[in-house]
Amino acid sequence: MILAPSLLSADFGNLERELRSLEDAGLTWVHIDVMDGCFVPNITLGPPVIKRLRKNSRLFFDVHLMIIAPERHIAAFIDAGADMLVVHAESCARLDDTLREIRRSGTMAGAAVSPDTPVRTLETVVPLLDSALVMSVHPGFGGQSFIPESPGKVRELRTMLRERGGQAVIEVDGGVDPDNTPHLVAAGADVLVSGSAFFSRPPYAARLQDFLRAAAGARPDA
Repeated sequence: MILAPSLLSADFGNLERELRSLEDAGLTWVHIDVMDGCFVPNITLGPPVIKRLRKNSRLFFDVHLMIIAPERHIAAFIDAGADMLVVHAESCARLDDTLREIRRSGTMAGAAVSPDTPVRTLETVVPLLDSALVMSVHPGFGGQSFIPESPGKVRELRTMLRERGGQAVIEVDGGVDPDNTPHLVAAGADVLVSGSAFFSRPPYAARLQDFLRAAAGARPDA
């Protein structure tokens, strides 16, 4: 299990320091939520901030584009230093073309589905996916409660990927904490995105161990 702390819940006045703290604590990924005020109500950060952070961080930048028409901005986020771009199935006119454009750049490509979107929406693009992300809250706000049906959706996604020969990792984003971690890992999740449940409980090295111990106790589903 890879834990990807969501930068949305970090101290925005000290982002470079937060990234250094994550590295020092043994984290390898950071999840960066990009919101445009259209696809979701909030507005967060864009390519200039990510580019500045990239210069001072070795973390894997998992950039989650919660924006309308992400294909218009792919080049900018790749130039900023994203290691992976995750776009929403609901916001792409042609999801397959968008994923191909990302992959042509040499950047990893992912697709996300919101809680009301069936995972089968991704069935036709499985060969193009490095990551398939299940939103376990409604996108747009941090600190929401975890949707209890999410492990079932992860399980369905895992089955679909197996059926289609997919190699994508499964990510889960929203309301993730050590209590629901065993259920998500058992269902097939590979990457867990955690915001307030992670950043609100320093020191970060100890909090990472909380999640790792919870994942180690999971019993994989058949």
